[in-house]
Amino acid sequence: MGKRREGREAAVQFLYQADLNAGQVPAGNNDFWTLRAAPDAKGASPATRAFAEQLVSGVQANSEAIDDRIRKYAANYELHRIGAVDRNILRMAIYEMLFCPDIAPVIAINEAIEIAKRFGTEKSGGFVNGILDRVKTELDRPSREAHSPLGGAQLPLGEAKLPLGEAKLPLGGAQLPLGEAAAPPEA
Repeated sequence: MGKRREGREAAVQFLYQADLNAGQVPAGNNDFWTLRAAPDAKGASPATRAFAEQLVSGVQANSEAIDDRIRKYAANYELHRIGAVDRNILRMAIYEMLFCPDIAPVIAINEAIEIAKRFGTEKSGGFVNGILDRVKTELDRPSREAHSPLGGAQLPLGEAKLPLGEAKLPLGGAQLPLGEAAAPPEA
């Protein structure tokens, strides 16, 4: 499993836990990471953990805008009536689509569908796909392209609140001076 897939799965698990505990779990909670690691495993790599924590912080910082999108496209469903697993997969993927220009929207959608199939119900993959496909239609950027946060095309993404305060690479949080190239992140 790739670092980003593992990070996304950890983010969904953390968001699920926070959702069921009324958001009372801080994003950097070490207890979560200790419990998530298998007894004989070394746990998540620093890059995986950094990516997961970036996703969690971003979802939490932009929860109102994200939940508004879910309400808009989940016709005949109230937000609290959507299963907690599906709801948090949608939150994570919509955050990536709206606020992470370095991740192509179709990648966010495909990853969300696969995570929904693994952690959700038999119908979760189709439900998640349907909502995210509708969100994709309102994006002001190509759905199959990602743009580097360190340069390149500026995207009209509305009023994006950046949860991290500084430009960091998603894998590991290493900072590069503007203009230096970074290897493309693993999907």
